[in-house]
Amino acid sequence: MDEIIEINYIETDENPEHKKTIETVLNACFKEENMDKLGLYVSITLTCPSYIRKLNNEYRNIDKETDVLSFPMFEKDEIDEMIKNQSNTVHDVLGDIVISIDRVKEQAVEYGHSFERELSYMVVHGFYHLMGYDHMNDEEKSVMRAKEENILNKLKITR
Repeated sequence: MDEIIEINYIETDENPEHKKTIETVLNACFKEENMDKLGLYVSITLTCPSYIRKLNNEYRNIDKETDVLSFPMFEKDEIDEMIKNQSNTVHDVLGDIVISIDRVKEQAVEYGHSFERELSYMVVHGFYHLMGYDHMNDEEKSVMRAKEENILNKLKITR
């Protein structure tokens, strides 16, 4: 597979602008993390609040809507090993990211920035969860946020 992205739409309309934004952000993420030649791709599902709530309840036992969910296929040390051994292309899915388009719209208004900025943030945030990063404590959050902001700044997608 040469593409780094697969986009699915569940209970939301296809939108070429969304696809363009997602591709731009994921390309930057893969390049920044030296993963652009590994043969990995990300499956992204754009959906509605009720579907993401169902997934959140099913997989996390949290019966409420959320903005983004990430389902990694590898452990962080496995990804680090793939990056280290660049010659070993894997041709596999890095993981799945599910994004609620309605929440992206709401949060863009709430935070006072563009839809593109909020969607880009959801994609980069989901990507770094797939890479094994988290934000459960201040130290982890600091590392993850710095990586996210680095990508968005390089793309000039600012608040």
